[in-house]
Amino acid sequence: MGNCFSNSGKSPAPSAAPAAAASSSGNNPHPPAAPGPKCPSPVAKPTKPAPIGPVLGRPMEDVRATYSIGKELGRGQFGVTHLCTHRATGQQLACKTIAKRKLAHAEDVEDVRREVQIMHHLTGQPNIVELKGAYEDKHSVHLVMELCAGGELFDRIIAKGHYTERAAAALLRTIVQIVHTCHSMGVMHRDLKPENFLLLSKEEDAPLKATDFGLSVFFKPGEMFRDIVGSAYYIAPEVLKLISICFDFLTLFDAESEHGIFKAILESPVDLKSDPWPSISEGAKDLVKKMLCKEPKNRLTAFEVLNHPWIKEDGEAPDTPLDNAVLNRLKQFRELNKFKQVALRVIAGCLSEEEIRGLKEMFKNMDADNSGTITAEELRQGLLQQGTKLSDAEVEQLMAAADADGNGTIDYDEFITATMHINRMDKEEHLFAAFQYFDKDNSGYITKEELEQALRDKGFYELKDIKEIISEADADNDGRIDYEEFVAMMRKGNPEPANPKKRRDVVF
Repeated sequence: MGNCFSNSGKSPAPSAAPAAAASSSGNNPHPPAAPGPKCPSPVAKPTKPAPIGPVLGRPMEDVRATYSIGKELGRGQFGVTHLCTHRATGQQLACKTIAKRKLAHAEDVEDVRREVQIMHHLTGQPNIVELKGAYEDKHSVHLVMELCAGGELFDRIIAKGHYTERAAAALLRTIVQIVHTCHSMGVMHRDLKPENFLLLSKEEDAPLKATDFGLSVFFKPGEMFRDIVGSAYYIAPEVLKLISICFDFLTLFDAESEHGIFKAILESPVDLKSDPWPSISEGAKDLVKKMLCKEPKNRLTAFEVLNHPWIKEDGEAPDTPLDNAVLNRLKQFRELNKFKQVALRVIAGCLSEEEIRGLKEMFKNMDADNSGTITAEELRQGLLQQGTKLSDAEVEQLMAAADADGNGTIDYDEFITATMHINRMDKEEHLFAAFQYFDKDNSGYITKEELEQALRDKGFYELKDIKEIISEADADNDGRIDYEEFVAMMRKGNPEPANPKKRRDVVF
């Protein structure tokens, strides 16, 4: 991955040396122009290439060339967040600036690099702040993200003062769904607290967004972490050795120092008798007790929390976990026509190492025998580990969709293609790269013959598909597809995520 327009064979499995990182998507403020008649380029004076940044590992660039930086929105241990505005579009976003002088150790640099990789990996998830671009200059790393103008959940809680158990259950349900989404994608946040959940706007029903993935890590099912990270009130007993956010909605441990908090977590029994617990329902107390179980193997998982009677929405539990990213994305891919599937395969080959790191980890976790391919049984078991049990027919359907060459297994390229988020189709530079792949003679048009050849090369060719694709995309009926028609076809009618139940917005 990372090498556009490569017509070579299979990419190496994730165990091989990583490809050189290309520029991250979203950093080009000026989308490429639609292809037209090809003219010789004027001879330009060679420019000195930008130095490679030691943190992101790609050419350094000035974030201010694309965005104007405004007022400060907040600050943390490593970063300061400012309002920023895209110079070309006027879109307002948030820019988190991390001073490189504060990255004193190799572990600090790796944490920032991993934060960028994880935010790319989680792109498109509805309740997670979206990374728009990452930049590095001589002094800082800048992460440009979706702006959450509603502020911190913590401040909303304080301003509200109190609210009903029904509202608390709705809020906790959203938070646990976010946690489950992260876990299903192989990501552990490790700093869950009300301050790290933001509201998209100041409206009462504003969507909740998880943010600050600076301490997050990729993990495998069953893997145990014992590093002491995050805020004292929320560290799990097995790390010291879970103080739940749920507890924060109702009461807090009474300990003045961090040492006292740690001691209370490890030694004090869960007190559900003193105020305010006598006025709390038995169902809420039962859930809190089970979430605060000190033994990890006996503690509720995120999916089990969502199925608890107190937390269930309208008394109904989902039949399968919400937001199982692998399953949802495979289903989305299955619904695309062959043209879009091949275009996604081309786009996948253009993604940088930082954009596909998370998918690489997911592939490795499913590839149980490290063969470089995923069998039907490995796919079944991988999804089962995430709480999703599929029938033989469902597994076969997913395998058939992703297995482009029809050899009965899913290789690394096929997995990345079928599981990357569909929003990659919305990025102009990705669409332009895909169009150029199909436009073999650089004429500015994709002909029937070029489309046939491209589908054959990628193992997707069927005669009936060619006729349907041309008919769907060729708006002016001239028998060929120009760039505008290609973009319109790629962005038209993409399938929605396959969630059995749609989330409701949080209402305080």
